[in-house]
Amino acid sequence: MLPRDFLRENAPRLLSEYPERYADTGLEDYVRLDRGRRDAVTALEERRRRRNALTAVKGKPSPEALEESKALKEEIRALEAAAEEADRLLAAVEAGIPNVPDPSVPHGRDETANRVERTWGAPREFGFAPQAHWDLGPALGILDFERGAKIAGARFTVLRGAAARLSRALIQRCLDVHVEEQGYTEILPPFLANADSLFGTGQLPKFGADLFQTTNGYYLIPTAEVPVTNLHRDEVLADADMPRLYTAYTPCFRSEAGAAGRDTRGMIRQHQFDKVEMVQITHPDKSYEALEAMTGHAEAVLQALELPYRVVLLSTGDMGFGSTKTYDLEVWLPAQDTFREISSVSNCEAFQARRLQARFKNAQGKNELVHTLNGSGLAVGRTLVAVLENHQNVDGSINVPAALRPYLGGSEVLRG
Repeated sequence: MLPRDFLRENAPRLLSEYPERYADTGLEDYVRLDRGRRDAVTALEERRRRRNALTAVKGKPSPEALEESKALKEEIRALEAAAEEADRLLAAVEAGIPNVPDPSVPHGRDETANRVERTWGAPREFGFAPQAHWDLGPALGILDFERGAKIAGARFTVLRGAAARLSRALIQRCLDVHVEEQGYTEILPPFLANADSLFGTGQLPKFGADLFQTTNGYYLIPTAEVPVTNLHRDEVLADADMPRLYTAYTPCFRSEAGAAGRDTRGMIRQHQFDKVEMVQITHPDKSYEALEAMTGHAEAVLQALELPYRVVLLSTGDMGFGSTKTYDLEVWLPAQDTFREISSVSNCEAFQARRLQARFKNAQGKNELVHTLNGSGLAVGRTLVAVLENHQNVDGSINVPAALRPYLGGSEVLRG
């Protein structure tokens, strides 16, 4: 969430500079709503002062004073309700206004304005036509889309045998790299969260349609970013205790309400998927340095898996709601002849921290908002897809990258 005084002063500028980001967010009405709230508060304070002045007069009040005091009481009651309603409307608009892009972010309406920053690895030259994972997996008997649909519905998959083991190996490899090589603390959080937690990280109220909600008010988490970032909600950290580096494996659940008809084949876009997440809680002066480091942490996993990828800086029209700057890591999928997102690493600056009231005591002894960052390290299902497609053989078997062999009993080839 952005500060109220910042929005008051900058609403017209934001609408002019970033129409692709702020159109239809309610920012157009912000100045009017804010003025209405302030007018109601000013009128309320004036009536209260006048009523206090009347009650401070010594002696028996005159009939005129009594009548005015009675009228003021009714006016104050009405103005209190008006000020409360104006504040509620303003807060609702504020909750739906996205973060301000960093100046280094390219301007553009959508993903066509994204900028490729660097690439790693060369796509493999196959001596045969590479198969897509939705053909490879069923042929090996390790991916079962039909039974996934029978058990739960569309966008669910059953992993069997080698695929289940490979998924487990990928989770373990990601966690081991983050913890043992990169200094993260592993967290195993709840897989359910309350509304306050989802508001804190920005999923509510704007993205409520993408969430699965239980009958008693809990939500299935869409990403470990939610519970892990909320570890420090309503807390004040010591400056010396930062940065905090956390990593967590969780299943993730998304309704994909806005993805109707997209990626209907295979495992690219599922209602349930596994992910290893990275979260950093940093000093404001260090968050962009941390963003670059976190991107490199995700890259290290991809490189060890021998998967070609590129790093893409998202444009103002494509980046996430709470982000000021986002890098997507896109892995090469040979059967689809394209790059697909496998990790997204974002700096949210103080946007989430303001909603969470996550603070630290600065060098001057004052409480200041932390900066929060999050990133996938990696999306496990998509990584499994990339391993299957990039390391396949002509007979349909899968070569196991050397980094995964210790987690698979030394196996060099998966055959189902």
